[in-house]
Amino acid sequence: MSPEEALAACEAEVRRSDPDRYFATLFAPAGKRALLFALYAFNHEIARAVEVAHEPMMAEIRLQWWREAIGEAYEGRPRAQPVAIGVSELVGCGQISAGALAALIDARAEEISSAPFADLAALEFHAHVTSGALMRIAAQLLDLDAGIEELAREAGIAYGLAGVLRSIPFHTARGKSFLPADLLAAEGRTGAISRVARAARNHFECARRLSVPKAAVPAILPASLVPAYLSHLALGDGSDISLFRRQLILFRAATLGL
Repeated sequence: MSPEEALAACEAEVRRSDPDRYFATLFAPAGKRALLFALYAFNHEIARAVEVAHEPMMAEIRLQWWREAIGEAYEGRPRAQPVAIGVSELVGCGQISAGALAALIDARAEEISSAPFADLAALEFHAHVTSGALMRIAAQLLDLDAGIEELAREAGIAYGLAGVLRSIPFHTARGKSFLPADLLAAEGRTGAISRVARAARNHFECARRLSVPKAAVPAILPASLVPAYLSHLALGDGSDISLFRRQLILFRAATLGL
């Protein structure tokens, strides 16, 4: 498979599995989109490695496969798998360190345990090192090496916490809970959900008050969906926001700001 074919496969995968980031990437310069799609396809693969594994050991094996794939990509020996080839193109640009990608894998490894996060601070930190770190790496690909750490952290935590709440049915069916154990014990499931939603909204408002460099908009843009996701979750009907409505929100935020 050629690099061009692999990058096209990465784009198709992101469009299918991660539409928020797919449509946000369309606001990036055309020359940057392929690398962003490779990054987001990699993120999907490592998240899926944990989600589809029936045993913790299988999840560890899958994540180790990606750790080794990153090392081989940096050595110029990409594995014959579309996303692995995409990662090779990603690291070839010289803007992303092996440590940054490995840190995303290490963060996902924390999801292998069936135990919930101890408290809200632990859950927020996890959102920071997954969703927030991904936004920071995306911003680096958009040539922003500094100055957006706080923005990526706040926007990333907001989007990550909203994602936790949206995925409750999926994880509950698999015997996993991301809701903080202390909140569950003190306030029950409904109270814990309310507290996590409040934290997500607070982080979003913090991000909203920060300056967003124009070049960073495609990296941060998914966070613009947080208020709509939280409002919709409050309805409690188990549905999700339509793709068309998400596209409208992203377009508005790209043109008018978070």
